[in-house]
Amino acid sequence: MSLPTPRTSSGEGVSLRGHRGFTAYLAGESAGLAGSSVHLVALPVLAVLELDASAGQVTLLASLSHLPTFLLALPAGAVVDRQPKRALMVGTDLAAAAIVAVIPVATLTGRLSVPVLCGVALLLGAVTVVHQAAAIAIVPQLVAPALLHQANSRVGAAFGAADTAGTYLGTAVVALVGAARAFWLDSLSYLVSAWCASRIPDPGRPAAGEMQRRRGIAGEIWEGLAYTARTPLVRDLVLALTVTGFATGLTGALFAFHLLTAVDAGPVGLGIVMGVSGVGALVGALLAPRIVARFGPGRTLVVGFATCAVSGVPLLLARPGAGWLAVLALAGACQLAAAAVAGTTQRSLRQQICPPELQSRAQQTSTWLVSGSKPFAALAGGGLATTYGVRPALLAGALLLLVPVAVLWRSPVRRMAAMPVAAPAVGGVGGVVGGNRSPADKPGKPGS
Repeated sequence: MSLPTPRTSSGEGVSLRGHRGFTAYLAGESAGLAGSSVHLVALPVLAVLELDASAGQVTLLASLSHLPTFLLALPAGAVVDRQPKRALMVGTDLAAAAIVAVIPVATLTGRLSVPVLCGVALLLGAVTVVHQAAAIAIVPQLVAPALLHQANSRVGAAFGAADTAGTYLGTAVVALVGAARAFWLDSLSYLVSAWCASRIPDPGRPAAGEMQRRRGIAGEIWEGLAYTARTPLVRDLVLALTVTGFATGLTGALFAFHLLTAVDAGPVGLGIVMGVSGVGALVGALLAPRIVARFGPGRTLVVGFATCAVSGVPLLLARPGAGWLAVLALAGACQLAAAAVAGTTQRSLRQQICPPELQSRAQQTSTWLVSGSKPFAALAGGGLATTYGVRPALLAGALLLLVPVAVLWRSPVRRMAAMPVAAPAVGGVGGVVGGNRSPADKPGKPGS
């Protein structure tokens, strides 16, 4: 495949320092992630320790949170390529704030139950799909091509910091006021995110010429699928990511349940492990551009995926005790550091070679395959855990994480010594807005 030629813009050499649009984007998405991290601590505590949810109910809850990705990711990509992305980000943040508030309200009225949590997970997952589609696709429109990897790295670092801060804050809030009340903080974070998103310079709609070529939602979805299938570098990366998504969906659905039951970590132990892991994501994201510059994207991606697989082994062996919690925290930090490096690298690579008018649809094709597999992975994890036990289910997920390493080892991706040049602008879409001018997936896995 011949790589596209660079696109040019007036902001090509502009630094991210003092970049108001980027700063607003970063602040809003970080606030939302910090609230989501509170959510991730409070939800398993609420379900397992207060509502006595079983392993099957916990995996069902995880499955429902990911199901909207499978159902909506592809049409969301087509919608986002048509609509102003800033408006979509603001609207979905406001909707998420209202949805999350249902949990503490249901607690106050005495109506909280596992089915209520499942309903919230389903609705929140739906608005999150649209929000993340817009938030990821807006980055190449706000940032000059030469700054794209730096921007993705900086966002990953901010997300790692927000993830850690939110996790520790969530642990403290759960301990002080209870798991249900902690969701008020999550709701507030979405309101902050909406306000920050409203401050982002609006890159606008696609150019009129491009809009005239639109062929309907189904045709646009097919264009995104076809682009992913026929582009070798993208195809291999998305295949590796899809297997990783299924494996992490299987293990992630049981992670908190395993720590709270078999490892007897308690809410504080769970928060500590998740918080230290978030520090790893912060460090990995900060170091990603330097690592890629020194070793090249190919070797960086292969080693990153391999490290993610190896770092999951301690979870299989863990037993109750402070020593094992320390081991799990360090292993989690190592895993998320490697995942942040691989995640920012693969996303920047795909964004660089993707034509601007296909950015959202190409990204959502990846999201559909990667995150859309997770509800089925969670159900598979629940079935394995119910039939054979939690540890065998975790072992199955750990073994699956080795498959992406083999995929990339046999792929042309491994031989890439430098990041590809950027895609050309088509129909006036893309480029930099206003001179100075930014990604969203919770860090932790190599990402979609």
